[in-house]
Amino acid sequence: MKMAFSVNTNVSAMAALQELNRTNKGLSTTESRITSGKNVNSTRDDSATFITAQGLRGKLGDLKAVNSSLGNAKSVVDIAVSGTEQISDLVNQMRTLAKQSADNTISDTQRTSLNNDFQGLLKQITVITNSSEFNGKNLLTTSTSSGIQPLQSLATVSGGPDTMSISGADLALAAAGSSALATDSSISSASGATTINGYLDAYNTKVNSALSNLGSAARQIDAQLSFTSKLSDTIESGVGNLVDADLAKESAKLTALQTKQQLGVQALSIANQAPQMINQLFKG
Repeated sequence: MKMAFSVNTNVSAMAALQELNRTNKGLSTTESRITSGKNVNSTRDDSATFITAQGLRGKLGDLKAVNSSLGNAKSVVDIAVSGTEQISDLVNQMRTLAKQSADNTISDTQRTSLNNDFQGLLKQITVITNSSEFNGKNLLTTSTSSGIQPLQSLATVSGGPDTMSISGADLALAAAGSSALATDSSISSASGATTINGYLDAYNTKVNSALSNLGSAARQIDAQLSFTSKLSDTIESGVGNLVDADLAKESAKLTALQTKQQLGVQALSIANQAPQMINQLFKG
């Protein structure tokens, strides 16, 4: 092929410039991948992959909401469990005091002392039930005896969110004068202590039921939190597999492109000198 010399059109320079531009574009892409750590940064890179990754990111956001709901529920239930366990301990102490007070062999002074201790334990139960609260939720009083319903998954059930039902347990003492364990219950007499023993048995049944239900709820929440954590990790890994760059590969490509860029600049420089050769044709 003949090589034409022209001062108007430098074909070699144009070819070298086009190749250098391609190299610079590739270098810019590679540097972007290395800087961001991602192979797909926007829909301009790969629409299908980007849309899929965005969908997965949306699910990760939803899972954060689920984890937040479960975390709040865990705090509510953990506090209720702690309160109920303490109440159970108090009831055991109260049952012992009531049985001692029902004994006809003790003196009135001893019975009065036992009743004073008993009254103190009643007050502790009231303090515990009223203070076993987190974020305005208390599973041990009538205010939340219907329970709580935290989110447990991303699924939709019967047209609504998938929630976990956690029952409350109203362990607040009955009002004064009630025929149940009440705020004014007394073991100041042997006959009264015998009656209170029956009330304590009924109240203890409620406490044991609450311990069972709350313990089951705590285990269920912990299991669901563990599952959602693993699910989040799996989805996040999936997003990474879609969009993350292979940095070892990009590093090698960067070195090659930088070398190619240097060579391209040299080639363009040589091509730009070609028109100057025409001057040699006109020298005598």
